[in-house]
Amino acid sequence: MNRNQKAASGQKRVYVILLDPAVLQDQSRRIKNSLRSKPKRDPVKPCVYVGRTGLAVQKRFQNHKNGYKDSPVVKKYGLRLMPELYEHLNPMPYEEVVQMEKDLAEHLLADGYIVAGGK
Repeated sequence: MNRNQKAASGQKRVYVILLDPAVLQDQSRRIKNSLRSKPKRDPVKPCVYVGRTGLAVQKRFQNHKNGYKDSPVVKKYGLRLMPELYEHLNPMPYEEVVQMEKDLAEHLLADGYIVAGGK
């Protein structure tokens, strides 16, 4: 592995996954507890999951769907990645991605989304 590959491998990414609207009907306590919304949710905005990874984002999404280190909400309701909400933010060092995951989740909440994830 050369120096550029090592530097690139240390970079992390945030990502956003579109969730099926059926997630709002799920009565599972685990699922319900993972969703956050604000009182004045914008009904045209979808439900999303916000996460972070050191993998390629598509690979991380596939891991969720395959049940490997998955979030139950993504495994059951994840539809697709939403790169228009995160691609411009990536990549970044670990310390930044930890904060960005929280900030992105809060930003989406403030914008009317229902959000799962975003520690």
